[in-house]
Amino acid sequence: MLNLVSESLPISNHSYLSNLFSDNFRYLQAERIGPRRFFETSSFMVRQRKQLGPAGEYTAHFLDTFRDQNIYNEGLSHPDAVSLALINQVEAWLGEVSPGAQITLSPNIVTDTISLRYSFVAGNRVKSADYRAANVGFGITYVLPVLVAVLSSEPGALLLIENPEAHLHPHGQVKMGELLALAASCGVQVVIETHSDHVLNGIRLAVHGGKLPPEHVQLHYFQRNPKDGQAHVTSPHIDKNGRIDQWPDGFFDEWEKSLGTLLMPGDM
Repeated sequence: MLNLVSESLPISNHSYLSNLFSDNFRYLQAERIGPRRFFETSSFMVRQRKQLGPAGEYTAHFLDTFRDQNIYNEGLSHPDAVSLALINQVEAWLGEVSPGAQITLSPNIVTDTISLRYSFVAGNRVKSADYRAANVGFGITYVLPVLVAVLSSEPGALLLIENPEAHLHPHGQVKMGELLALAASCGVQVVIETHSDHVLNGIRLAVHGGKLPPEHVQLHYFQRNPKDGQAHVTSPHIDKNGRIDQWPDGFFDEWEKSLGTLLMPGDM
């Protein structure tokens, strides 16, 4: 089941510690950690709890620890990945954001930190030098926790992710929607908060392509009524062709409104 929510959920940053959830629960907040020279490590959070941290602060440590472990859901496998190993799958999906991206992780046991570097392979398989995370595009590091969380989840897991599209270009946002839909089709319950019509379209494309049944998608649009100050919820439905039965005002309709204005004659 995949729920698409249009406003932020009131979830505590420490919800992942609650006994209500098992280790199969992960929460990634909207304000995730960006590029750094070094990232934190935590044996307790990573090895015992298998968590990335609410800001994705342990993502590099998690990926280094479980890099050679095959992903649980083969349905999430990227067609260009060389194996089912987590590191290969993450690099392949990361290629949808930054083509040819490869990851180098270097732990430092003295300082309990880990460095994250990227290199890039061109079409002729020539590999670039390694670059620090801070010296490449912001989005590639920002999306990394989302990719690792999704690809390392077991069937029955619950993922709560805010703004999975942050700092991604439109193609990357669409692919993110498709990946989240694939995760839902593999038995992972995904609840996302998004403001991206591209993510929505990625989900719609997955439904249209038969990768996810439409009844496994729930859309909820939260809108505050200026007259009474109350939040009202509209829940559009999606059909097997990826079409949505209603488009409330403000529900991913800005492009249509802008296009309508552009098609009108301008001032002479």
